[in-house]
Amino acid sequence: MQPYPPLGTLYAAALLRQSGLSVALFDPMLASPDGFAEALERHRPAIVAVYEDDFNFLSKMCLTRMREVAFDMSEQARSFGARVVVHGSDATDHTLEFLSHGFEYALIGEAEHTLLELSIALLTGSPTNSVQGLASLDSTGTRIIRTDPRHALRYPSPLPPPARDLVDYELYRDAWLHAHGRFSLNAISSRGCPFRCNWCAKPIFGDNFRVNEPHHVAAEMLELRDRYGAGHIWFADDIFGLNRRWVSSFADEVQRRNAQVPFKIQARADLMTSEVAASLARAGCEEVWMGVESGSQTVLNAMEKGLRVEDVYDARENLRESGVRACFFLQFGYPGETWSDIRKTVDLVRRTRPDDIGVSLSYPLPNTRFYQRVRDQLGTKRNWNDSDDLCVMFKGAYTDEFYRLIRDALHLEVTGWSSGPESAIRAQSLWREIERLEPLSRNHDATELPALHSPGDVFVPLRLLSMEAGD
Repeated sequence: MQPYPPLGTLYAAALLRQSGLSVALFDPMLASPDGFAEALERHRPAIVAVYEDDFNFLSKMCLTRMREVAFDMSEQARSFGARVVVHGSDATDHTLEFLSHGFEYALIGEAEHTLLELSIALLTGSPTNSVQGLASLDSTGTRIIRTDPRHALRYPSPLPPPARDLVDYELYRDAWLHAHGRFSLNAISSRGCPFRCNWCAKPIFGDNFRVNEPHHVAAEMLELRDRYGAGHIWFADDIFGLNRRWVSSFADEVQRRNAQVPFKIQARADLMTSEVAASLARAGCEEVWMGVESGSQTVLNAMEKGLRVEDVYDARENLRESGVRACFFLQFGYPGETWSDIRKTVDLVRRTRPDDIGVSLSYPLPNTRFYQRVRDQLGTKRNWNDSDDLCVMFKGAYTDEFYRLIRDALHLEVTGWSSGPESAIRAQSLWREIERLEPLSRNHDATELPALHSPGDVFVPLRLLSMEAGD
């Protein structure tokens, strides 16, 4: 129960409305099952855009349940006579499938201006072939026609502020207060990520990275607190605070406005220097989620993560000293990972004692180098049904059930550090069961570890360039 409004959709809606188009929002997050049909009946739109939130990391996972919902929305909207278009990570990766289910156009890349120009063309009967960033079917219905790609947006102020007034915030407020005792809202300070971990999909932003001015971000924090009553903010950036000087300036701007609101971010361990951790604490940051992935340097190298295990220890200590919670995203099942590698990850967690963890399994998404390496092993299932599916769709080293036991045991152990002995006792029992099952759960046809340039390679040049670019 941590629901957030669809921020990416609200940016698109704001641009449409600024340009004189009438806009209504159907937000399915907390809506009733019949909500979409009711919204169609109420608004009778000429155009329906099924527009995914590009700033929610779950959208990158291209979950089949969400795809089925989109197909159903397309059918309902067309029954009301609307022209239907779609935008999102899944529609970008599986464009033909979406177009074959009744969507007239798929909007590729950063699509706010694409949606605006397409809407004007459809409403005025103008040609659409000059609108950048479009995909559609040819006259035979079998071949995709694409227009020229659209250039990435640039700060400062690439768009009007998101149309937050279209959201029913009382629904969100009630859900948050009931579940957590405080109301959280989402915001972004940047778009994209320049790092190139080979399992990470970037269907919308690519390798581009653009950051807003610190004073604009601080002003938005103040507005979320004072106008909308947010007691907490999630910065949904793929990577927050890439540059240490930006983070310091941001903290200065927040303090100057007295705009502190507790917030959480997603970042990299190698960015969490003592200076950055202190600046984040000044700005009100209470929690940093880092893509740690593994405690094995061999696995990190194979992922082309550009991260050293020692960076995680340093980041944990720096955040601890600044009073900021350090949380780890962990990933098991990467091709070539061994039992020894898994134990190194467990040992890292035990030694650093993060405040929270999120555990997932390696998930090959289209257009990633990881996907290309295991593509021939994939069967008919190429996407998870939902975010808790946790299945290995290639030849993993162990069974899905074994990986889930590891996830459960790690969660119990981390929970036990704060909740008391009961979780710790259950974790110990589960670890004993895991040790017993390990030889029985092996897949002897497991995927081999991708070859590295040399055993000691760590892919750091881009990381160093990115960290120094604005210094």
